[in-house]
Amino acid sequence: MVGIARRLASIAFGIGIAFAAGAQAQTIQDIANWTGPDRTDKLVAGAKKEGQLMLYTSLQIEDVNALSAVFQQKYGVKLNVWRGSAEDVRQRAQVESRANRNEVDIFELGGREMEQLHREKLLAAVKSPVFADLVPQALSSHGEWTGTRLNVITGVYNTNLVKKADAPKSYEELLDPKYKGKLGIEAEDEDWLAAIVTEMGEEKGLKLFREIAAKNGVSVRKGHTLLVNLAASGEVPIALTVYTYKALQLRAGGAPIELLPLQPAVARVNGVGVAAKPPHPHAAVLFYDFILGTEGQAIMHKREFTPTNRKVEELPKEMRVTFSDLAKLIDEKERWTKIYKEIFSQRR
Repeated sequence: MVGIARRLASIAFGIGIAFAAGAQAQTIQDIANWTGPDRTDKLVAGAKKEGQLMLYTSLQIEDVNALSAVFQQKYGVKLNVWRGSAEDVRQRAQVESRANRNEVDIFELGGREMEQLHREKLLAAVKSPVFADLVPQALSSHGEWTGTRLNVITGVYNTNLVKKADAPKSYEELLDPKYKGKLGIEAEDEDWLAAIVTEMGEEKGLKLFREIAAKNGVSVRKGHTLLVNLAASGEVPIALTVYTYKALQLRAGGAPIELLPLQPAVARVNGVGVAAKPPHPHAAVLFYDFILGTEGQAIMHKREFTPTNRKVEELPKEMRVTFSDLAKLIDEKERWTKIYKEIFSQRR
């Protein structure tokens, strides 16, 4: 009898282990696809047990802190952050995946890098009730990442050095000799160039920018934050590719800069995606819903980002915006990088 009891206990223990393993595997998938009315309650309960999550992002730390403060206070879940450039984050995720180190729960990065993470099978598909409130460009066909904000690339000018009446109103006007030595551009905005010249007609557009660079020169600077700060200081009187949100933040702080009315502006979709093997899956999906929902989007809007949630803000009707073709940019990156460097890199 004792032997039978031991065997039964052993079988029960084995079944328990198998059931637990199966439940764990199913849970990770199910969490991302709960769409019932109890979705948030389940996510909050699970996230509180997990207690924390890890976010990898390219957001500036002060912007992350604004989101983190509200999220942590509301849910009692600690948000840990590793910040780097979008490409650094992508490479880190790739290295960790190859080493089978599952440390990241969720990403918030530029759309190009998010799409690469999808191609590298490092993201999990998510279904969220928030999707219905988002602009169409925020939604990916595969559902493995979703747009949180639009990084709208536009130009600015220093109001102490360039009068409003003298500010260029079109890209064609940049050929005017009065802009010689005043123009600046970011070093890796080949997607901006591709979007602009595609809309103009590639041959015509590339001819225009080659002429601008040859006649008036274009100072190339590494980093959008650096470029807009140089515009504010006057070192680069006219910066052609800055993030609108950063320019508005600086202007609100008293910087002598104003947006240029160059059309179209180019929008990069930045997105959020849950890691394929998140150690804190409930917390990851909870943060995913939070950053896409009206509360998280309102925080980003307050910090001058262009949100993707239409309940928070629609795109300005007076601003004509074209979107970067992310898949095309990944597939043709080498070509566009070469073109961009050929036109601008040697211009100082």
